[in-house]
Amino acid sequence: MHLIPPMDDEPPGDYVAFVTMHASWLRSEAARLVGDATISEEIYLAVLTDLAGRWRRLRLFRRADGYMRQRLAVRTGQWREDQIYEVEVRVMRPPEPPVPLFGRGGSLALRKAAVIEGTARADLEALADAEIAWVHAYLRCQLHRTLRYVIFCVLVVGALVQYMSWLAADPV
Repeated sequence: MHLIPPMDDEPPGDYVAFVTMHASWLRSEAARLVGDATISEEIYLAVLTDLAGRWRRLRLFRRADGYMRQRLAVRTGQWREDQIYEVEVRVMRPPEPPVPLFGRGGSLALRKAAVIEGTARADLEALADAEIAWVHAYLRCQLHRTLRYVIFCVLVVGALVQYMSWLAADPV
């Protein structure tokens, strides 16, 4: 029925896994670039929403990492342009990684669980962020689809009016 199937209303597992894997880096990088926690959360979710909107294509061509970095740069650039006053951002050291529960490297079972498929559990915060971003992208996709239908109908009605006026003006 569809040439290109519409976007699912639930995020696929590979998107959730990607967000889980990159959430901490993306959140800390947004905070580093912006310097404000509330603004960095908005940028973080906006980047995830942009990523969700193009996920199928990015996954197909394996370009999700580069696109995520590019959208982060674009979103922070837009934020800086919107500021009334010049923004002073201090580059800070990234936060120290958390100390593992079981000594320096963690237990062998925990390290294997992070690698073996099906044993790693998604971080609940990253899972919630992935769900929220996917829903925002889904709603944006639905809005664009509705706008395409409206524009198509307006063009068809305009063409019919033009054709009817051409028929009425043409002497037979």
